[in-house]
Amino acid sequence: MAKALVFVEHKNGKIKSSSLELLRFAKSGGLEVVAVAFGPQASSLAAEAGQNGAANLVVTESAELQNYNPEGYGKAFSEIIKNQNPTCVLGSSSVLGKDLFARVGGLLKCGVATDCVAVTFEGNNVKARRPLYSGKATASIEFKNSSTALVLVRPNVLEPRTVTPGGPATVTQSALQLSSLKTLVKQVVQGTSNKLDLSEANIIVSAGRGIKGPENFKVIEELAASLGASVGASRAVVDAGWAPHSMQVGQTGKTVSPTLYIAIGISGAIQHLAGMSSSKVIVAVNKDKEAPIFQKATYGLVGDLFEIVPLMTQEFKKLLHS
Repeated sequence: MAKALVFVEHKNGKIKSSSLELLRFAKSGGLEVVAVAFGPQASSLAAEAGQNGAANLVVTESAELQNYNPEGYGKAFSEIIKNQNPTCVLGSSSVLGKDLFARVGGLLKCGVATDCVAVTFEGNNVKARRPLYSGKATASIEFKNSSTALVLVRPNVLEPRTVTPGGPATVTQSALQLSSLKTLVKQVVQGTSNKLDLSEANIIVSAGRGIKGPENFKVIEELAASLGASVGASRAVVDAGWAPHSMQVGQTGKTVSPTLYIAIGISGAIQHLAGMSSSKVIVAVNKDKEAPIFQKATYGLVGDLFEIVPLMTQEFKKLLHS
């Protein structure tokens, strides 16, 4: 049976939804699924991994991997891949995933496909598809039989899969010694926000230059709150200093694939469309009826966002919170 290794990203003792998506996808594809997780107490993820399709969980619980350490993660993951000899290795196309898989690909001299939107397995052959040129073309990627396929998949793009929940995954401790690392990440200082990362959000409300200033973000935030959505922004908003880069959606920001994407006051520049065009349903609000965003939108509203958005918020509150 072909084997898939799934790199599991986790936070506060829980596996991220993008990693759970990959575990279920690999299991439903008929592969033997082995999850891989790093950091102290990584073995506590066994129950959740098993419920989502993993038969085994390989962990490296060294204190040196408490925080993401490119050198340590790269060394540990490369050794696990060599020992497991999988047909393919799957990971989420996140900032961490892209950094780690590029390093591992260099160490093992394997090909890496990033930002994939589809993966298929035919025996020991792995094929993937990824968009190119801001989504104007799609590349079909095949891996040589002699090479382990390293594939990073965009969150939320795979068809939802269900698997029969199993018992806790069998935990295997990796005995790799990491005491010789040249770098050590002692502490990662983060903000106090508990907002869901945009790349994993199911609903996103994004603001463009049409909001006219940072003081008007409250209009967007109220709509997002009524839907339980995350808030994003266009590059123009970020460049103007109205929002941090962590909120930017687009080719130079985050690529997202939510079920619902609401673009408020966003004209639809190519680089922005490249980052959100794979959304399942797109709703656009813009006063310019010729705005490019309407060519991608499932539904479009032409008018003043300061009149339309409060009405949307009011209606969603009635429907969802009454």
